[in-house]
Amino acid sequence: MTVTNEDELAGLREIGRIVAEVLQAMRRALEPGITTRELDAIGRAFLEREGAVSAPEASYGFPGATCISVNEEVAHGVPGPRRIAAGDLVNIDVSASKAGYFADTGASFVVPPGRALLERLCRDGQRACAIGIGQVRAERQLAGIGSAVGAFARANGYTLVQNLASHGIGRALHEAPEEIATWPTRGDRRRIRAGQVLTVEPFLSLGAEMAETGEDGWTLYGLPSAPVVQYEHTVVATARGPVILTRAA
Repeated sequence: MTVTNEDELAGLREIGRIVAEVLQAMRRALEPGITTRELDAIGRAFLEREGAVSAPEASYGFPGATCISVNEEVAHGVPGPRRIAAGDLVNIDVSASKAGYFADTGASFVVPPGRALLERLCRDGQRACAIGIGQVRAERQLAGIGSAVGAFARANGYTLVQNLASHGIGRALHEAPEEIATWPTRGDRRRIRAGQVLTVEPFLSLGAEMAETGEDGWTLYGLPSAPVVQYEHTVVATARGPVILTRAA
């Protein structure tokens, strides 16, 4: 989607606020003993109160309102009976729509007490996302996002999952521009347009380079198996830089 007027921007800001606040509500509830199904129910109830609809559920028939991935699970984890334990690495991904506008956000958390290695990975995952967002500006190349994130990962001894890409968003959960790499690529000469809406969501890892689908047909696992974090925001490109839509009020 390309934003053309203030009404569209207001609609995107509203759903961006909602998914950001759902993510924070779920983070606050994250503690040892809670199941991923119970955590998902908190997210669903918040969305319903705000008049929003789960995007993965409505768009793809995903069996949950949100995606909750634990430890070996990289993304698209299905909510269920799994109980969260101290030290777990948990990713929560929230995407939803309201009044025809979509937004997508996500973050990874270590349930205390956590290993220092995982805490550092989370901090650097946030830095990687911020670096990628910093490349979003009208008329710049889309590939600049992956180049900047890749330089950070390489300098700090990390790998990037290279088959989970960022994407356009706005009037649908996934739309053009599709497959925006958050790792270094060659040959992508697409440029960012003013008003373009997209996600930035690098998957930073201690060794994984790809993701594969598990037996349930949804959950993704790293190859090779290694801790992975993901941080994601929905942003609008302007001539002055990115406008982040998915920040809690």
